[in-house]
Amino acid sequence: MEQHHSHNHHHEVTSLNTIFILCIVINLAFVIIEAGVGFIYNSLGLLSDAGHNLSDVFSLLLSLFAFRMSQYHGNQHFTYGYKKSTVLVSLVNAIILLIAVGAIVIESIYKFKQPETISGEAISWTAGIGILVNGVTAWLLMKNQKHDLNVRGAFLHMAMDTLVSVGVVISGIIIIYTGLTIIDTLISLVIAAIILLSTWKLLKESLFLSLDAVPENIDMQAIEQMISHAPGVESWHHLHIWAVSTTENAATVHIVIKDLSQMENIKWKLKESLHQQGIQHVTIECETADSMCKEKTCC
Repeated sequence: MEQHHSHNHHHEVTSLNTIFILCIVINLAFVIIEAGVGFIYNSLGLLSDAGHNLSDVFSLLLSLFAFRMSQYHGNQHFTYGYKKSTVLVSLVNAIILLIAVGAIVIESIYKFKQPETISGEAISWTAGIGILVNGVTAWLLMKNQKHDLNVRGAFLHMAMDTLVSVGVVISGIIIIYTGLTIIDTLISLVIAAIILLSTWKLLKESLFLSLDAVPENIDMQAIEQMISHAPGVESWHHLHIWAVSTTENAATVHIVIKDLSQMENIKWKLKESLHQQGIQHVTIECETADSMCKEKTCC
């Protein structure tokens, strides 16, 4: 049974690793094409979208790096291994996107002052390819995005990029029929706003996790009630829950029990309940009502 589980886990790791590599190759090829067309036809919409897609490639590379680092086992210096790197990479990815937003806004202001001739046909065709590339990438990441902040961040980026490419196609069509080249700059500002909105949740969650906040998928009140009603537990204190990585959580808790002979049974059942709540690493310290918790930080 154990061997079957290990085989499945290895298959999932290999599959996700391959998906990341494929997404990186596809998006890097498109960035080169989109940036080249943007330079040739002086399209800020294409250049800003290419810049954003390049930041996505870098983000995918970072996510792949963190994903691989998280597979290494712990050692005497890093007892949890390098799993926390997945949280740090999520934070870096969010910061990169914010920098990209600033760059797009600055360039858009410059283009407002000095507008240039733009080919609507070139914009539409290139962005149309972008819809296909970003859509395929989002589809590849969609299956694994529910349980990993890194993958979810990459998926959201690709999904939003698909919508952005749709916007660029629309701007190209408008330019073809109206000649209003300023629409390209306006679309760039819309792109910046979309990126900012899609990045905010990722930034907040990754920042909180890096500060060892309770992960968003953990219902603290439900866990407190579950511990309070656990058979054999008279009271509890010193409950702390934090993220070891973007996919694993840990918790420590002190529980007060009456019958020490039932200690192991109580601990086993409580750990099973916490595992079902999404906490994989659990440390439980048992006390009796007569003993006093001597830790000054105990709360």
